[in-house]
Amino acid sequence: MPTSPSDPYGDSIGHGPPGAAGRGPHQDRCEAAAGPVGAARRGGAARRAGTVLAAASAALLLVTAGCSESKSSGAGGEEGRDLTAQQPDWQPCPAPSEAEGGGPAPSPLPGGAPWECSFIEVPRDWSDPQGETIELALIRAKARDQSKRIGSLIFNFGGPGGSGVSTLPAAAPEFERLRSRYDLVSFDPRGVGRSQAVECADDKQLDEYYAQDFIPDDAAEEQALVDNLRAYDDGCEKHSGEDLPYVGTSNAARDMDLMRQVLGDDTLHYFGISYGTELGGVYAHLFPKNVGRAVFDAVVDPTNTAEQASLGQAAGFQLALTNFAKDCVARGDACRLPGTTPAEIQGFIVDLLARLEKKPIEGIGDRQLTQTQATNGIAQALYSKEFWPLLEQGLDEADGGNGALLLALSDAMNGRSKDGTYSNLQAANAAINCVDYKSRYSLEQTKAKLPEFRKTSPVFGDYLGWGLMGCTQWPVPGQWETPDVSAPGAAPILVIGNTGDPATPYEGAKAMVGELGKGVGIELTYEGEGHGSYNSGNACVQKAVDQYLLDGKVPAAGTVCR
Repeated sequence: MPTSPSDPYGDSIGHGPPGAAGRGPHQDRCEAAAGPVGAARRGGAARRAGTVLAAASAALLLVTAGCSESKSSGAGGEEGRDLTAQQPDWQPCPAPSEAEGGGPAPSPLPGGAPWECSFIEVPRDWSDPQGETIELALIRAKARDQSKRIGSLIFNFGGPGGSGVSTLPAAAPEFERLRSRYDLVSFDPRGVGRSQAVECADDKQLDEYYAQDFIPDDAAEEQALVDNLRAYDDGCEKHSGEDLPYVGTSNAARDMDLMRQVLGDDTLHYFGISYGTELGGVYAHLFPKNVGRAVFDAVVDPTNTAEQASLGQAAGFQLALTNFAKDCVARGDACRLPGTTPAEIQGFIVDLLARLEKKPIEGIGDRQLTQTQATNGIAQALYSKEFWPLLEQGLDEADGGNGALLLALSDAMNGRSKDGTYSNLQAANAAINCVDYKSRYSLEQTKAKLPEFRKTSPVFGDYLGWGLMGCTQWPVPGQWETPDVSAPGAAPILVIGNTGDPATPYEGAKAMVGELGKGVGIELTYEGEGHGSYNSGNACVQKAVDQYLLDGKVPAAGTVCR
């Protein structure tokens, strides 16, 4: 069910509606930048819907099993072939595939440097490393100063399910300083984009799926939800059943170690965001001696179960909504929403969602804005403070009967392009979450949890609470209750927590530091808003990260940036 906002930068728990969930897609500004709508700049207040949607789209494109210490992932290949000896055939990058979100081919970097794309082979099943292989799609931009090049800096922007191949070019301006000494590299993890993409439904079926009521109010609606989730899962098994057991985070971590070797690096230099921090933590656990300079930003709490993570997201999005409402109140008459206190503005939002549950309103084309899609759109807009003007405008327009902007935000969360095609973001998110996490909640167990979720968040509680059923009928069992990220002996990893992060609450950074082990995790706090810290533009955070990655200078543990 709610797979949290498609965080690429992102994470979610389970799958289902456009989701604002925990380790479900958490989404960050750069991840959103890869999608159709996003973080718009402040603009005129009285524009018509078509102009608003076009501006929103343009703005989004602008923002944007035990611990092994082996130095090798041990990849063989068919007939004993050594996969570590691969030589990627780097070529000019094509336009992103439909599964990656579509759009034009990436433009050259400042100075005219091209983006290059290729594939590498990895074992389909890492328990049989000499068996069948699959291809992973990669993208890179070479370091500007090859004489001082440190190596490759591999990015994972979150999700799970986000395409690194389509996200890195959109996010690259924020990391241009790092390209002075690193090749910037990202990839589509297995099950994502061009890397054996998981498929669950066609575009028409997905339109119907995301329009359904994911917050049931009676027995008939509950049964409809159960039936729709089963149909979705059956579609995933029908189209991608042979791949579903192998798309999890542990396999992706092993893929990264093979990638490291193919790229010619002795250690893995890594920048993980949102879900990418969990992937990085699992990598550090499996290959502690292979960790180079690594940064974890917008940190997933590795000690949380699926339920705890979803509750944490409910609290995180509620906090972000409260901060949005406070900002609106502070602007007085300039705020377009009714209410003179944050509580009154929240009451207005709760009332609007209740009205939409009874009667959806005009959206885009022949599609209407439902309660679920509006909740999803609100969550999407809370990923960054830069989205707040869009949220204010979308809520105001929806109150007047025009749901186009909130629906466009919801579409961005779900990976729907303006032409009606979907990326495989949410399908991959479901597949990875459900093969990672063991939790399977019955209808009765889910209903028993709802009061706690509602208490945590009047706006997002039901939405995320029902999301616990996202993996209930999934055809493949899960691997863990929580991932093991202990990494004794690993090099220092810079772990950054943002006090106002809605999708990966601040507490996750401290928990990650504790689980990595003494002397490994180095915590840095950013007192800010939005999902992620380096992408916020805060000079203190960026200086600390740049000095660490470029010069090897580890900041003092407990550093605070404001």
